[in-house]
Amino acid sequence: MQQIRLFVKGLSYSQTQSGAYALVLGEENGERRLPIIIGGFEAQSIAIALEKDMNPPRPLTHDLFKNFADQFGIGLKEVLIHKLQDGVFYSILVCERNGETHSLDARTSDAVALAIRFKTPIYTYEEILEKAGVILGEGQNPETKKGAVKPREPKSKESTSSGLLSTQSLESLKKQMDEAVRNEDYEKAARLRDEIEKREGQQD
Repeated sequence: MQQIRLFVKGLSYSQTQSGAYALVLGEENGERRLPIIIGGFEAQSIAIALEKDMNPPRPLTHDLFKNFADQFGIGLKEVLIHKLQDGVFYSILVCERNGETHSLDARTSDAVALAIRFKTPIYTYEEILEKAGVILGEGQNPETKKGAVKPREPKSKESTSSGLLSTQSLESLKKQMDEAVRNEDYEKAARLRDEIEKREGQQD
């Protein structure tokens, strides 16, 4: 079966499932997007791996896996999203050690979090993209298509008590993000990072 390489296009907060996120993967040299619903912890781990400015004071689970693999000479060659059944995506890790290749079953969210850290490619089959992929028109977002979700900022006690992020200074937001990372509150750090990136984009 034909394999299609995928790239991480973004993360958004799910309106359809409380506490869940949508991981959006896009095909290489194509317009189709593959939205996958994942948990909050996995979304935070992926976001931290993508964001170079976030350095957790202690290794997260996926960082520990990467450190363990490096220590014992285990490489991750690729991630393959090989099956879609009852709305659930199934993936395998293709690992290599001492010239031998081994495949391990993995949740897709974990597989993507590891692929980013190992800098290894992510693939899926054409038939899965045909079944679950969406094609975006000009100016459209994945949430405008069936099966995807609309990104929004999750509400929390912290954002309510400190006021809307949009009313705070850029310097204050950066200080709060640094503090959130130190406290390992990665969900709050991700919200602050999104607001900072939006502000800095408006200044360009």
